[in-house]
Parts: sequence; structure tokens; C-alpha cells
Amino acid sequence: MTGRVGHAARGALLAAVILTASGAIARAAELVMFHSKSCPWCAAWDRDIGKVYDKTNEARVLKLRRVDADRETDGGVKLARPVEVTPTFVIVACGREVGRILGYPGEDHFWGLLGMEIERNRTAFAAKC
Repeated sequence: MTGRVGHAARGALLAAVILTASGAIARAAELVMFHSKSCPWCAAWDRDIGKVYDKTNEARVLKLRRVDADRETDGGVKLARPVEVTPTFVIVACGREVGRILGYPGEDHFWGLLGMEIERNRTAFAAKC
């Protein structure tokens, strides 16, 4: 999926995922981006996705928080394993890692991987912390 059609299809899929049984949007989840100022892939992500992320359906599910990997090792998250490369996107529910995307494989792949992580972890996102 690419372009507007791909994003529209993702939006339709995510509409069902982001609503809990009560109809409220789950808010206990976040996407933590471990980045570095010297990372060219981080800069590519910022250019391709970072400017629009907050306006997406994915951001309604996973609020983005950036962590400087040169200064912090865990970003206040209970990680499953250390962050060793940037960018690393850690999917967090209730303060603990439930998923991870290593690197930035390009815009289409990133959205696809993020969509799979959201679908796989929808129960964790709906849980009360």
C-alpha cells in the first residue's frame, strides 16, 4: 500500500483497533523513538513521517515520545532488551515494552510494521494500568 490509498486503508483498519469496549480511545500506550542526532535514518524518518505522525490514526493509538539514545538508555520504559541501534521504535503499554521496530526500513514498511504491532497489541493497549 502506498500513498493516500494506503493511509486511508490503514485508517479504516485502525478505527476498529483504537476503540475500547466502552468506545473510549485507549491512552495507556505510546511509541517511544530512540534516536540520535548523528543518525541519518532518524533524519530520514523525521523527514518522511515525523512531520505528519501526530495527525495520523496511529498517533491516536500510540502517542510519540522521543528519547535521545545518546543520553538515556531506557527512556523510563521497562525494556525487553537494551536499545542498540537508532532509530529503534519501542511500542509501550503501561510502561513496559510490548513490541519493537528496529531501524527505519522506509515509509511504506514502517507504516505496515507499526500497523501489525498495533493489531498484535490491541489487548495490551486497552488494559488498565
